[in-house]
Amino acid sequence: MRFPVPLQQAVLVRRYKRFLADIVTEEGEALCIHCPNTGSMLNCQGEGARLWFSRSDDPKRKLPGTWELVETPQGRLACINTARANALVEEALREGVIAELAGFTRLRREVPYGQENSRVDFLLEYPQGLAYVEVKSVTLGFADSAVAAFPDAVTARGARHLRELAALAREGVRAVLLYCVNLSGVEAVRPAVEIDAAYAAALAEAKASGVEVLAYAAEISPEAIRLVRRIPVQE
Repeated sequence: MRFPVPLQQAVLVRRYKRFLADIVTEEGEALCIHCPNTGSMLNCQGEGARLWFSRSDDPKRKLPGTWELVETPQGRLACINTARANALVEEALREGVIAELAGFTRLRREVPYGQENSRVDFLLEYPQGLAYVEVKSVTLGFADSAVAAFPDAVTARGARHLRELAALAREGVRAVLLYCVNLSGVEAVRPAVEIDAAYAAALAEAKASGVEVLAYAAEISPEAIRLVRRIPVQE
């Protein structure tokens, strides 16, 4: 997936009010841009970090750009724009990159399901039945480790999605949790039990109920992102 417009480089001054970030461009221009990430962005919002953003000239927009990538303290690239994850996964699905989910005849997005008013990211139709696929974007990494973790903040919504998937699996419906690892230099993913023990417990319960848990690593540059290979999900 190529970025729709060329990204511009800048330095982070601060992120605040969750959705705002002050930056200084290479030309010395001070801007306030949109931060499209609801998480804590642990490891991804250090003062002075190098980042890349997409600029918009749309007069209807309140802010002149959107934060897309950042360089972490470990020198890795992370895509912090969580809206990119589903587009990235859809591209990989349609190109057959995710072998475990190949062969579908129809793909639908944001389909209502479950008992808790959820919407599944992808509903895939196969000759033998349906597959419900939830996508989570992973950007949390650690020094001296190639293992990333999810979530980076307590997520009641993430636990709800796991309960919904587990209920489907117990009914014999194929249910899949897919970690889209938007962080370079990662070789595995694990639940961040130290951040959200309830989510980690819900993940264990979902796996015991038959939910398939997959993780795919991304290749990231300021020009493009693409999912390239499956990596393990640790307990």
